[in-house]
Amino acid sequence: MEADVDPRHVLLLDLDGVLVDTRPVMESAWKAVQESHGIDVPFEEYERHLGRPFNDIMERLELTDVGGIHAIYSRASMAAAHLARQFDGIAEVLHAFVAADWRLGIVTSKPLDRATPLLAQLGCPFATVRVPGGQGRGKPAPDPLLLALVDLGADPAHGTYVGDMAVDQEAARRAGVSYIHAGWGYGCPGTPTPEIAQSPKDLLRLLDARHRDTAFVEGSLP
Repeated sequence: MEADVDPRHVLLLDLDGVLVDTRPVMESAWKAVQESHGIDVPFEEYERHLGRPFNDIMERLELTDVGGIHAIYSRASMAAAHLARQFDGIAEVLHAFVAADWRLGIVTSKPLDRATPLLAQLGCPFATVRVPGGQGRGKPAPDPLLLALVDLGADPAHGTYVGDMAVDQEAARRAGVSYIHAGWGYGCPGTPTPEIAQSPKDLLRLLDARHRDTAFVEGSLP
């Protein structure tokens, strides 16, 4: 990492349920899977395992033909991508962190071809994006978080991960990274109860309290 970048200012974020509301997209894609494969597993059961790699979810749902299901799900997700919406205030919060010299990274279980258009909508310079298919295991293993920190030249003690599922919290714990739960997301926090941000703007308050020597740009957000 460059010498003039404070290594404490590293914020890693999940995508679905934290930055973008993709539940309507996922519901539409899962409906396509149900219709094409005659699957009666409700979307709520699929949603319960969000954050894990797709193959892991299929195993937990005891579904076979993973390749065929994934192909249908991916095509249907791309077709329904227009249903995704940014959470209110999230883009402004991200830009406030960037203006305060934080380095931002994404750690998601969404494949790169589906994640890239969503991230582009935010208009934010992410310094690293970690998705499935590369090195290491998927969440809740610590690998993607640790690899993102390697990308940014930062130690685990200097990073914070924002997620919305218990697997996100477990991955952060195993990686030795601080965790903040996105209370506006899809899942409940695990135990022990972590810090919870009730809104995207609440992230500024929580992280400014943690790093009191860091002043966010005055007037950047109310």
